[in-house]
Amino acid sequence: MAIKVTGEDLVDLMHRANRRTCVVGSIENGVIIGLDLEGRFFCVLHDQVLNKVVPSAILNYTNKTKFLNPGGDVLWPAPEGTRFGYQYSTGEWRVPPAITGAVWEVVAREENKTVLRAEIDLVNNRQIGIPCEFERRINIECNASSLVQNVTEVIRYIGDRTLYNGEYLLAPWSLCQFDSGTNGMVVMPPPQSSDIWDLYDSSASKRKMIGDLYTVETATDRPFQIGLGANIPWIEYVWQNQFRVRRYSGKLPNGQNHIDISDADPEQLPSELGVNLSVYCDPSGFMEIEACGGCPESLETGTELCVSIVTEYLLETNF
Repeated sequence: MAIKVTGEDLVDLMHRANRRTCVVGSIENGVIIGLDLEGRFFCVLHDQVLNKVVPSAILNYTNKTKFLNPGGDVLWPAPEGTRFGYQYSTGEWRVPPAITGAVWEVVAREENKTVLRAEIDLVNNRQIGIPCEFERRINIECNASSLVQNVTEVIRYIGDRTLYNGEYLLAPWSLCQFDSGTNGMVVMPPPQSSDIWDLYDSSASKRKMIGDLYTVETATDRPFQIGLGANIPWIEYVWQNQFRVRRYSGKLPNGQNHIDISDADPEQLPSELGVNLSVYCDPSGFMEIEACGGCPESLETGTELCVSIVTEYLLETNF
């Protein structure tokens, strides 16, 4: 069930948990950043937090036996699985402690703009270490009924050895979480068959055309994830006739290409299907609209993997 949370509620919750916060805009209309929650963003509009919030995951801490998912909007490394992923370096799925324990700091700030950064040393499923800086550059525009979140997601390689194709795969991956269920639906322009595919079992029963839009039901009794190619310009989440959230992923830097982000067997090679946008739905009652950057042929010291993502939050009264 969705929990209604105000901006003040969320800040108080983080303070009670001794979590550092940073606010872009205001706590009534802006973005609250959980610096000690993996640098997650929580959008607030008309004093209502629109992203999913899990109070118990904020008040408690992830440990070796359990990952606690606080919600919000987070930058992670892709891929998740396959031989080059970052969730199976111990043989079992886990979120690496380098991510859950990362120390995010505000490194630049001005009105409605903030840059935060953390050092995160990744280890892929081939046991190759990849020292990185993660950086999130956020700029918001807000009015009476909408908030536009412009974010550049960056993973910067800071290792002193050049890594080449065949040793690694890496891309910035933004996961924006919401409550889901029978009142939630994803819409997008109609895709060609080559522009949409399943990353788990078939989700065909959840997808159909309604009018001019292709739709995805988010209520589910099993996890499913849909990959979308570069020809899909945007995806939009609609919740309870109250708000809509539309995400666009920008053009990638020259030499960087979309990759297979899937949670596949760590012995498996990645496919050639490059994910631009993605939809994940979970039976526990949350969903994600995701946007992905790309990967270059090699990583030299200072190489930046970047993707610009626009996320538009609009109150339903605007329609």
